[in-house]
Parts: sequence; structure tokens; C-alpha cells
Amino acid sequence: MPTTPQPQNTDELYQALQENQRRPYGRTRTVTAEELVDVAERFAELLPVVRTLLELQEAYTYGSEPRKSPVVFARLLTLFDEQPDVFDDRLRHLLFWRFKWVANALRALPEIPLASLRQWLTEMRDRYEKAGLGLHPYYGQAYQLAAHVGEDTTLAYELWAGRTRTRLSDCEACEICERALYHLTAGDDERALRAWEPVLAGKESCQEEPARSLSYALLPLLRTGRSDRARDLHLAGYRGCRRNPSMSGEVGRHLEFCALTGNEARGLELLAENRSLFDEVDSPLDQLDFLTGVEVLLQRVEVLRHGGLPAAGYAGRTWTVTGLRAEVGRRADDLAARFDARNGTTTHTDRRRTRLDRAPLLDTLELTLRTRSLDDVAPAAPVAAAPARPVAAVPDALPELVLRARAADEQGHPDARSCWARLRTLVAARDYTHPDDPAVGPLVRLRADLLTDEANRAYERDEFADAAALHEEAAALYDDAGAPGDAVLARACVLLATAEIPAEDSAGPEAEAAGPEAEAAGPEAKAARLTAAHASMVRMHEETPGLTPHQEARLLRLRASALAQRLQTTGSQEHVAPVFAEADLLREFATRHDLAVQVSIAHLLRATTHAISGDLPTAVTEADALLERLRTHGPAWHLPRTCALRGRLQLVLQDPEAAYTALAEGLRLAADWPAEAVGATRLHADLAEACLRLGRPDEALRHLTRSAELDLRHGSRTDAYCTYSNAAQLSLDLGRVEDCIALLDSLLAEPEVAAGELDDRLVAQLRLTRARALHAGEDLKAATAEFVALAAESAGWDDDPGSHAMIAAETAVLLAESGEFGRAREAAGQALAAHAREPRYEHLSNSLREVARLQAQQQGADGLPDALALLADAGRVADEARTAGYEAHGRSLDTALAYEHGRVNAYAGAYEDALTALEKALALLGEPGREDDRAGEWAECVRLAGAVEGLYLERPAPALARLDAAITRLTALGHTAETESLVSLAARLRDEE
Repeated sequence: MPTTPQPQNTDELYQALQENQRRPYGRTRTVTAEELVDVAERFAELLPVVRTLLELQEAYTYGSEPRKSPVVFARLLTLFDEQPDVFDDRLRHLLFWRFKWVANALRALPEIPLASLRQWLTEMRDRYEKAGLGLHPYYGQAYQLAAHVGEDTTLAYELWAGRTRTRLSDCEACEICERALYHLTAGDDERALRAWEPVLAGKESCQEEPARSLSYALLPLLRTGRSDRARDLHLAGYRGCRRNPSMSGEVGRHLEFCALTGNEARGLELLAENRSLFDEVDSPLDQLDFLTGVEVLLQRVEVLRHGGLPAAGYAGRTWTVTGLRAEVGRRADDLAARFDARNGTTTHTDRRRTRLDRAPLLDTLELTLRTRSLDDVAPAAPVAAAPARPVAAVPDALPELVLRARAADEQGHPDARSCWARLRTLVAARDYTHPDDPAVGPLVRLRADLLTDEANRAYERDEFADAAALHEEAAALYDDAGAPGDAVLARACVLLATAEIPAEDSAGPEAEAAGPEAEAAGPEAKAARLTAAHASMVRMHEETPGLTPHQEARLLRLRASALAQRLQTTGSQEHVAPVFAEADLLREFATRHDLAVQVSIAHLLRATTHAISGDLPTAVTEADALLERLRTHGPAWHLPRTCALRGRLQLVLQDPEAAYTALAEGLRLAADWPAEAVGATRLHADLAEACLRLGRPDEALRHLTRSAELDLRHGSRTDAYCTYSNAAQLSLDLGRVEDCIALLDSLLAEPEVAAGELDDRLVAQLRLTRARALHAGEDLKAATAEFVALAAESAGWDDDPGSHAMIAAETAVLLAESGEFGRAREAAGQALAAHAREPRYEHLSNSLREVARLQAQQQGADGLPDALALLADAGRVADEARTAGYEAHGRSLDTALAYEHGRVNAYAGAYEDALTALEKALALLGEPGREDDRAGEWAECVRLAGAVEGLYLERPAPALARLDAAITRLTALGHTAETESLVSLAARLRDEE
């Protein structure tokens, strides 16, 4: 069945051809090309057949289907022999160019005899000589065949490299790669890299370059000590070849690079992203290259004893690393043997063995902002980073383990977490037998303990409904176990967690329908719930006799926490004193019973309460006193959180240097404990903020990514992705475009994202940042496609039309950059409609002006009417903003609009209108002052007005007078940098007088 509407005439056919050429290479483009050949054969003309056959051969060539390309070319050659007049100069050039494509295709097929390969090169040489064409391309193919077979290439290389290039020679970038590979094969890394430099530096490129060269240059760069550059080129090069069947060999070399630099986890991630290549690559030579790279990676993972990890492989079954490596090795060995049998050498087997035997070149190289180990990608990844301190061994004996867990939990010791985790695994086993030990108690109590630990973890992740349900279940089990004190504590925890449940999670559709009033009442309602929870806890405390000191202190702590949460919710001064009263009660009780952990918590509550109430100096004093106490009396594991509090206080006090010192000390101390237990995630996040304020953005970026990865390990996935989103935006702001894209590609490939389990708006934000990064990286096609998809998706966000307005406006700009002005106008219309519901004055005005500029710049006078219509829309937006009292964060919307009228009219050749608009812009701006940050904008208006008047209207005298006056004024005000463009234009006008 046809995949596209069938063209009814040659005009429609050629239009369909153009549309197909805009598609990426792959099955869709190839199938459409096949259908268009069938359509072309129905017309009486031969030219449509030739053009569609050329498109089909290109689709086969770059779709990695080498068996089909020569068949299509044979037909083209027959048509050329029979009716050469149908081929104009361009078509004739394409025909002779593609002799090389066929030579490459035949080389890639081991079933083609070597004699047939040589015969084809003879055919190519004869045809070139008969047509009077230079033989440089023929000798290039002869050299490539010699290199493929493994013959001595010295003579073949000289015959090719020493000849003068012709119009049919491979492009400069491709020939540079071949010369570099010649030196690389000879073992001269430095000479190979020197040859590659124009391509690596981006000065030469083509359809396949620089992606091909970048993949080959990675290991030589490592071997010559250029690891930073290898890292950068890996990020840029991988993006240029991923999921591309015709570049599967390049993908394989990137996987190999990951394996040899301690980035095996990233390698498995990239392998999963390219899983389709196992089935889509039809070229045996490309398969061999790809599979060998895959095997290098899998072999390395096995050596590191992670052969049981899941791996993405051939469709139809689930693979482990070990299983896939065996299958890949078998297939690759067979391919290498087939090529060697055809060529009469052992070259491909030897090259494959060299790659597989290569030892890692670096123990570790941080390739991306999201550095992970194989432990992190394992299904049962640990929930915390491995602590630096020696950890007390978890007891093997079950009774001892239970008692250790309870004792550690009573002390608030971080080791309790590992003990409970071990117990959870043991109890869940089918063969678990509970010990008959009075000290341990019944199984029902142990189950209650495990539920309590699980509930506490849920509470820490702000999963309050889950925490409440788990504590409720634990309370019932404690009752069954005859542990009334623990049951009371569990029910107190239920009260606190329930009070914390957000209204939208618990109030149902009635609250949602109540609208803004209910939302405004949210803090008051939460405060009321917390007040009630506290009162219930007090009654519970009074009505429960026989609590142990530890249990009573815990209950006092929960009472204080409820009031502290109420204060944090309302910020009301009337809620301050009750928190201090409860904190002091806890401190006095804990001091009397020598409960150091609860004493520390009471002091921490006091310091936090001072901070929330606005008494920051006292809060700092309390925090410092607590730090001294902790250093002397402990517990040591409270030091990191207290340092974190002090650091946050210093941030609020606008002392980032002191904040950095405190937070860095906290992070150093946190290394002695499990990350989750001491708040390492928050420490990294706060350090990122301190670093930003200190002007250390690269260090801030490192802390953001560490914070996000810790959140991810601890199960706080939404927090993790939000932090990663901030890190991606920061890396983009820093100009680290490839880092940004690599980070977002990694996140968007996560299973929960693909399965739609993550909040769709958060995913959209990640995609939006990625689209902006692609645009910044000059990948306009990919960026535009993503923006168009996001604009279509956000059109359904009825609750957030403002975001749709911004996305649609940016989409319009990218479509305009691509020259698709009709679609750009449609996107601008969507943005205007959404803006009418939720205004985005500045963003929309900027975008409308930019689309107008691009249309006038690209289309000149023909595009002027549409450009002016866009500026009229921008004018209405500016009027609305003025009426609403909106003040732009950047340039004034009115002056920017007047300037754009000048620029648009100038592009279209309407110079008088341009000058009038620019003079209006200057009048709106007014003369700049000494401290005026608008001096640059004013100077640019003067420059453009001077250019229009002096160069295009040919009135140099008034233009020079305008420029000289502006230069004098700006110089007098000290704005000398702004005069440079004016001085340059004035000199040019004087030269032309």
C-alpha cells in the first residue's frame, strides 16, 4: 500500500521528491523513493524516471542497503548509454560521481568476488577515460580497495594522494579522513591527527563528515594525552551518528571509546539508544564494524563482573551482557571470516582481534554531566553512595541483626538504614524462619519495624499519603505485638503525615472545582490540620502511661515538628513562641535522660525557628553553638546537617563566601556517612547556589548533577529530574551545548520517561531545553522538529496557555530561520491566540519582530507585506503591554519595534520608510546619559540610520553629521566602546565621498 498520496503529474512528482529528500535516511524515505520510481514509470517522459532512480539509489546508499544500490545504478547506466541526451550536466555529474558509491557498496558485500571488485574499478576507469574525466577518483577507489583487502597500500596511496583533484574527487573532508586513516594504520597518531585537524576543527564537512573522522580520532587523541578534546569530540560526534544505519560503524567506535575510558554504563545506555541498528543495518561491512565495537563494550562489562546486567540487543528476546556478547561475537567472527575468505587475507580477523585485545586507555574520564557506574544501572542499584568511612559489618546472626537495627534506630544512627534493608531482604525470602528469641520478639513486631522504616523513607521523599498509610499499618501490628508505646509513636506519625498531605491529593474534585479561593485557603487549611495534629499528639501523650524515655522524647519531637511545620506554612509571628516552648520541652527532657540525639534535634529546631521568624543573627549563633556541642558531645552524624543549616543562613544573609565554607565543610563531613542519612543531596544543591553567587558556574554545575543523581538513587525521581533540568539550563547558559544535549538525551532515554511515568510538563521542559540547545548547536533541522512537536503538544495545555504562547512563538522563529514562513505565520497565530488568554508580552513581541526581520532579510521586497503585518501584531502586543502597565525586562517594546520597522524596511529596499522609523526609535530612546545602559541600543540606531541615509539614500553629508554628533556625545559620556561601529561607518562614508 502506498505510504503517500500518488502524484498525478510530473510537477506533483517532483514536489513529492523534494518532500522525501527532507526526510531522514531510513525505511520511510526508502519505501517512499521506491514508490515514486513506480509512479515515474507511468509517465511518458524518461527524465522523471532518472531523477527518481537517483533518489532511490541515494536512499539505499545512506540507508545502509548496499545490495540494492548497484542494481539501481546498473539501470541508470543503461539509460545513460541508451539516451545520453536526457542527462544534463548536473545529472551526468551525479551519474559519474556514483561509480564510487557502487564501488563502496560492492566492497561491503563479502559474497561479491574480489575479481568482480577489480572488474568494476576497471569499468570505472574506462568510462572516466572515455568521458575525458580525470582519474583521481578511480585511484582513490583503488587505494580504498587495497586498504580493505589488507595489501601493501604504499603505491596505491601515492598514486591517489599524489594526483591533482578533480570535480569528481571525494570532498575535501572525506579525503582528509582517508589520508589520516593511512597514517593511523601506519601507527603514526600525531601525523593522523594533524591531517584530521581541518575536519576536527569544523573547517571541512559533508554528509558523512565530521562524524566519521570524529569516531576514528577518539582513541588517537587519548593515546596522545588529549583526553579533554576526545571527550568534547565524543559528545559532538556521537550526536551526529546515533541511530543512523549508514553510520553504525561510527556508533560502534563510540561504544568502544566508552568501554576504554571507564564509561561502561554510558556505553550500555548508548547501546540501548541504538538497539534498532542490530536489525536495520544491511551492510555486512558496517555490521562487522558495529558489532566489534559492541563486543568491546560487552567484554569490558563482563571483565568488571557485571555480565548479568540487561543489555539491548537483537529483537525478539531479552538479553544479558554475557548472552549478547556470545551472540555478537559469533556473528562478527563469521562476518570477518567471510571477508577474509573473499579477500584471501586475514586482515579483518586481525583488525577485529586488535580492537578486542586493546586494554583500557584511562581508568576514568568524565564524559557527561551525568557520570554513572555499572552499579548505578543495575536493577538493584544501591540507594546511597558508598560511604568513605569503614562501615560496621551488618551481623550475620538474625537476632543480633534485629537488635542492632533497633538500637541504631533508637539512637537515630545512620547505620540503621543498612540493617533494616538487610532485614527486609531476609524477611521477604520464602524460606525465612523467625527466631524464637524473647529479645527479638514476635515476627509481627519485626514486620511493624520494617513498615515504620519504609514509612519514614516515604515521609522524607514528601510522599505523605504513603507514609500515613504505612504508619497506620505499622501501628496495628504494634498493637498485635503488645508494643503500645511503639503503636502510639506510629499513630503520632500518622497524624503528622496526614496533616502534610497537599489539599489536591486529598480533597477530591470538589476542592478542585472551588478554584483560586480554595487554593488561597491552602496554607490556612494546612495550618489548621497541623494544629489539630499537635493537639491530638498532646492528648495521646497524656493518655499513654509507661512510655520509655526514648519513646517519650520521640513523641515530644513529633509535637515540636508539627508546630514547626505550622510556622513554616504560615510564617506568622504568633506561631513562633509555641515552637520554642515545645523545643525547650524536648531539650530539657532529653538532657535529663542523656539522649544526645534528641538534644541536638531540639537545638536544631530552635535555630531553624529563629531563621523562619526572621531573626537570622540569632539563628546563626544557635547553629554555631550547636556545631561546638556536636564536635564535643556528638552525635557526629548531625554535623553535616547543621553545617548545611549554617550555610543556608549565610546565603540568606548574602554572604556566599561564608556559606560556601560552611557547606563545603558539611559535605566533607557527610562523606563519613550514608548520603541519604545526612542530607548530602541538599548540601550539593546549596553548594551549587553558593558557587553561582561566587561566580563559579562550572563548580555549581558539578554540584547540581551530584545532587540530582543522589535524589535519583534515593527514589526522589521528580526532584532529581527538576535538578537535572536546572543543570541542563545552566550548562546551556555556559555555552556547554554538547554537555547539555548529552545530559538531556540520557534523561529522556530513561525507562520511566519513555513509559510516560514522569510528569508530562517536566518532560516537556526537558525537551524544550534540549530543543534550545540543538538550536544553539546549529542543528536547526532537529531543533525545529522538536519545537514543532512541543508546540502541538502544548496547544492542549488549557491550564497553561502562557507556556504554549512562549513555545509557539519560539517555534515561529525557528520555522522562519528555516525559510518556512507560512508555517511560521501559523505558529505565530497560535502564540497570539494563547497570549490573549495569558499574556506573554515581551516574549511574543520579541518573536514576532524576529520573524518579521527574517522574512524581510530572506525575501526582500517580496516579503515586506507579510513582515509589516507581523510588526503590526507586535505593535498591538506593545499597546496591550502599555495599557496593562507592563515593563519589559530588556529593551522597551516600543523602541525595539520602531528599530525593527527601520531594519525590515531597509532589507526590503524601502529606505525612506526605514529612516523615518529609525528616527522615531531615536526619539523614543532619547539622548543617552553617562550611566545609561541604553547607550549601546542608541548607538546601534544611529549606526543603522547613518548607513541607510549615507549608503543607500546616498546622502553622506547629513549621515556624517549624525554620526559625528553621536560619536562626540558618546565619547564625552565615556561610552567609547559604543563608538567603534560609528567611527568605522563614518570612515567608510568619507572614503566614498
